[in-house]
Amino acid sequence: MKNHIDTIKKILPEDRIFINESMKKHTTFRTGGAADLFLMPENAEQLSELIRLCRREGREYFIIGNGSNLLVSDRGYRGIIIAVTEAFSDIEVSGNEIHAGAGALLSGIADTARKNSLSGFEFASGIPGTAGGAMVMNAGAYGGEMKDVVKSVEALTPEGERVNLSNSEMGFGYRKSIVKSEGLTVLKIIFSLNPGNEGEIKAKMDELSAKRREKQPLEFPSAGSTFKRPEGHFAGKLIMDAGLAGFSVGGASVSEKHCGFIINRGNATSDDVYRLIKKVREVVKEGSGVLLESEVMMIGDF
Repeated sequence: MKNHIDTIKKILPEDRIFINESMKKHTTFRTGGAADLFLMPENAEQLSELIRLCRREGREYFIIGNGSNLLVSDRGYRGIIIAVTEAFSDIEVSGNEIHAGAGALLSGIADTARKNSLSGFEFASGIPGTAGGAMVMNAGAYGGEMKDVVKSVEALTPEGERVNLSNSEMGFGYRKSIVKSEGLTVLKIIFSLNPGNEGEIKAKMDELSAKRREKQPLEFPSAGSTFKRPEGHFAGKLIMDAGLAGFSVGGASVSEKHCGFIINRGNATSDDVYRLIKKVREVVKEGSGVLLESEVMMIGDF
């Protein structure tokens, strides 16, 4: 480990390297054990060097943004977490386009769009993730998806090489893209929006925000919607119809406010969440014949 850290110190300043870092601080579920190493590169060159190093030395690594769709094992992660966060959070406006770093929060991009009277990004204003993370899952809400607003994406390949991908090359589908399947690391995104009226954009964002507060358990840590929408059904309704509203395993519960959310009531472990996800899938499958698929990415030993 010491030799490995000495090599990393040639790439990153010491204050960007964290040993045995608790992942509770870096996921919206607020659960999980420690990562062997937690690294915070300051630019694309450092990020590329770290990826090359991990691959050259056969070290397992995982890229995170806001940790909003992630469940880390209570036993931790025996590899390297690379955080693409505040150092990659620049947001710039160019005509009807917004150029955003992968670490930029979607809420910040939506606010920038509003201030510049650009419409089309309102749907994403309440999604608690980063632009890079949104590319992985083609994040969406209230009838909008990233594929509707992305013009192009700059990313690193697993070999650390930069590539530029058009919207059509991203392979966007329901909660998927080629980012995960091709092992890409997103650096920057160009969003193409439409001229609009700031007042109308704000009104739409306020309307969606009110809907979220009314229907979603925002007062508890969660990963947002836990399950993908099954074709022809709604996950939350299937879970509610199965009588699982409020059902708990340890400190993890199916939200009574919205059954599509699994929440941390304050003392949940990742194992609680994992076992609850399994239980929900089993009961729903038994009652309806529909096998729910989790949206949450899990890393470490479960």
